Amino acid sequence: MNDRKKQKDKILQFYKNNRRMPGYNEIMGLLNFKSKNSVHKLIGWLVEDGVISKDSKGRIIPRNIENEIPMVGLVEAGLPSDVEADELDRVSLDEFLVEDKDKTFMLEVKGDSMTDAHIDEGDYVLAERLGEPKDKDIVIAEIDGGWTMKYFRKDGNKIWLEPANKNYKPIYPKESLNVAAIVKAIIRKY
Repeated sequence: MNDRKKQKDKILQFYKNNRRMPGYNEIMGLLNFKSKNSVHKLIGWLVEDGVISKDSKGRIIPRNIENEIPMVGLVEAGLPSDVEADELDRVSLDEFLVEDKDKTFMLEVKGDSMTDAHIDEGDYVLAERLGEPKDKDIVIAEIDGGWTMKYFRKDGNKIWLEPANKNYKPIYPKESLNVAAIVKAIIRKY
């Protein structure tokens, strides 16, 4: 095993144990480096290899660390068929679900106003801060001082929020309606 692989493994083990990436000084101690320049070179190599990346503030963040799961094929949702489970690829859920980490956040769903959109209490939604929403996008919005998740509706100059549950009525802004983000994915654990 070469030195760079051992160094990468130590950094990844630190991440697994601490649920965060080490800082430059911690990497110096972890790998017995004498200078931050050595750390800087190693980080450059790890970025090139796709193991880590840097955020907008230069902090190192993990990429593809135990987030990949095997993609083994298709499954019939209709009649059963013969399918052999061969690993076709590996998929990083972060990369599959998140387009821009700096603009994405997750919220836990409370309430039942979106059940007809198959979003239930206890689910998690990934939302992304984007530009102007389109009609019928599911959004996270502030309306008259309160926050909610609903369908964004627009007809000409008229805008409102619409639930996905017949037991609730549309919400029309009395003073303000500000869309913070657009829902990009729903996550549910069984």
